[in-house]
Amino acid sequence: MNIADYKGVWVFAEQRDGELQKVALELLGKGKDLAGKLGVELTAVLLGSDMDNAAKELVAYGADKVIYADSPLLRHYTTDAYAKVICELINDRKPEVFLIGATYIGRDLGPRIAARLRTGLTADCTGLDVDMESKNLLMTRPAFGGNLMATIECADHRPQMSTVRPGVFEKLGKDDSRTADIDKFKADVSSSDVKIKIDQVIKVAKNVMDIGEADVIVSGGRGLGSQEGFKVLKELADLLGGTIAGSRATVDNGWIDKAYQVGQTGKTVRPKMYIACGISGAIQHLAGMQDSDFIVAINKDESAAIMKVADLALVGDYRKIVPEMVSQIKAMK
Repeated sequence: MNIADYKGVWVFAEQRDGELQKVALELLGKGKDLAGKLGVELTAVLLGSDMDNAAKELVAYGADKVIYADSPLLRHYTTDAYAKVICELINDRKPEVFLIGATYIGRDLGPRIAARLRTGLTADCTGLDVDMESKNLLMTRPAFGGNLMATIECADHRPQMSTVRPGVFEKLGKDDSRTADIDKFKADVSSSDVKIKIDQVIKVAKNVMDIGEADVIVSGGRGLGSQEGFKVLKELADLLGGTIAGSRATVDNGWIDKAYQVGQTGKTVRPKMYIACGISGAIQHLAGMQDSDFIVAINKDESAAIMKVADLALVGDYRKIVPEMVSQIKAMK
């Protein structure tokens, strides 16, 4: 392998049912930064069918080029078809960096591609940068149960691959005036390449808010004591136009749905305000919310780790503090 032959930053533009996923736009934002440091183009890789508008949207969000593989067999994700098309593209065009969202699809696709290309893959990254001396990608992720952050390089193989957690990076502003080359072609994939056939996609309707989109999050931890504690938090969240969330302990105890979990094994959020109630502040939880604009911590233990990262730390029982906050906010309104 001649590493010098590999140039460019690629982002996998994940889509579901013809709709681009938010993580793809977030990766374009970070990819733009990396491409600028490396002095190369940022390319979005889109697989699907009848997605010309989505290709234009990728340009509007920062892509310098879009590679669009079109086929009815790519309308819905299958490991075999997507891995085949992407591996052929990489072998032919040789990007130096390939970023994939750490979603259910990305976590399935990334390892398959890396194994076929005999390159490395750093999974579930929360940070990306460039070593300006070696020009290698610096991929940071939690290690040893989240007790430390490891920065990993793939110095001897290309492309350098990483799956990145949704919500970690911010997408760029949309600019519909941007123009770029959209390389659309009919994908070389046939039904014989697809071992698993999708007959039907059935969506399970859940009345669950995407906490990654919320401006205000009122989150509870083990210190709530029971599921009833979330009723207290929900009143405050509703009043502030936000949503409730929880730590892993509350999910494990069955107090709240997994979709509302914040942390290393949950979702990464960056709301304008994050109110943590009864949360100790384990590093696994902090990894998912430490980039919030303003953090309020409510805890009986003034030495809890969450109090050290909070912009405002309130020592006391949430059962007394939260109702008082509700009362004061209602009075102000």
